[in-house]
Amino acid sequence: MSAIPFFSRLRNQLHQVARKIFALLPTGKRHGIYRSFVDCDPDPNKRLVLKIAETREELEACFMLLHDAYVSSGFMTPDPSGMRVTIYHALPTTTTLCAKYDDKVVGTLSLIRESAIGFPLQRIFDLTSVREREGNIVEVSALAVHPRFRRTGGTILFPLMKFMYEYCTTFFDTRHLVIAVNPRHIEMYESLLFFRRLTSTVVENYDFVNGAPAVGATLDLKHAPEILRKAYANKPPRRNLYRYFKETTLPNIQIPHRRFFTTNDPVLTPELIDYFFNQRTNVFKELSDRKKTLLHLIYDLPEYQKVLPPLPASQGEAKVRRHQRFSVKCPARLISPSGEEKTIQIEVSEVSRYGFRARIGRQIPADLWLTAVIQLGTKEVSRLTVQVVQETGGEDRHYCGFRIGEPDLVWRKFVMALYAGHTHSDLDNATRFLA
Repeated sequence: MSAIPFFSRLRNQLHQVARKIFALLPTGKRHGIYRSFVDCDPDPNKRLVLKIAETREELEACFMLLHDAYVSSGFMTPDPSGMRVTIYHALPTTTTLCAKYDDKVVGTLSLIRESAIGFPLQRIFDLTSVREREGNIVEVSALAVHPRFRRTGGTILFPLMKFMYEYCTTFFDTRHLVIAVNPRHIEMYESLLFFRRLTSTVVENYDFVNGAPAVGATLDLKHAPEILRKAYANKPPRRNLYRYFKETTLPNIQIPHRRFFTTNDPVLTPELIDYFFNQRTNVFKELSDRKKTLLHLIYDLPEYQKVLPPLPASQGEAKVRRHQRFSVKCPARLISPSGEEKTIQIEVSEVSRYGFRARIGRQIPADLWLTAVIQLGTKEVSRLTVQVVQETGGEDRHYCGFRIGEPDLVWRKFVMALYAGHTHSDLDNATRFLA
């Protein structure tokens, strides 16, 4: 029996020596070795399902898996709930993906879109260089894989990463991914996916992960396919991440079914919010006054307000936007009232109750009233009278803000469905919120 601890110590010492020798290799050599271990199965076991976590059971299983992974890594102290739940999980702009094997959650990660509350990593990393380029930013966070599958050659990790890539590029309207990871893991992201570091230095004390060190990095999804194509050009199919991400179809992925052309998939009902953030954890109780105020502005319907933390006496309303904006991707066209000019094709990217923001290829006079015909979903079309109120420049496209003269019924139902957080449900149900 005494031989077991000896061999265990010997194995650990050999691993430490191997890591030290590996660290002495040139960066290119190390990255090449990482890529040589890629094994992405184009036909995973049918028992594996990849989907958005949407039920209480799925979300709870994701949060419990994340808790156990973070505790074992020293990234958090054990929580009485047995879950790792943060304020970012409470936002309608956050999507939690899960991998289920035999109907049990064995992998998870969360995609956090920028909101009024921001990103976890922006507290310690400067995102100025990322913001200077056009496109939405999403932080990849809360990644965990069940211990049973951590040494199986990426059986869960690679399908989960592919799901993340497809979701971000097809449904989440994302251009830039940002991450904050432990220095031990950053080379995996650099070598396999070609993330670039936000800074050359390591943050030694990142409070979001219990004071562990962290490295920030970013990936531009607009240019990533070409980079991956060149890097994996001579690799066999199972070691070719370009082919896996761009050309392979995994039937295991359950794509979200959306009635509208939104870019978020909110799943949190008032009951789920109350369960995870009031009953099971103290997330809401521990929020700052400003974040409590922002939550009330994000969830400004009576059903949600009942389960949110009480507003502080001083809300600081002058410092926050009063009308929430929602991210969408709706094709539309502008028509001049006179009919003399040609139709102008635009893409609506943000909407609110009384206006929207759109990508547009030319300037439009601010004093001109136009008719906007907007395809809100596969069957819903809104026809509005609009006027330009703001113009901003982008990297390769022009942006305009538009004021709506009088919202039609379809637009009002659409926006209220967004406020209700149930864009996948029947549009007519949104009328119950029209007061």
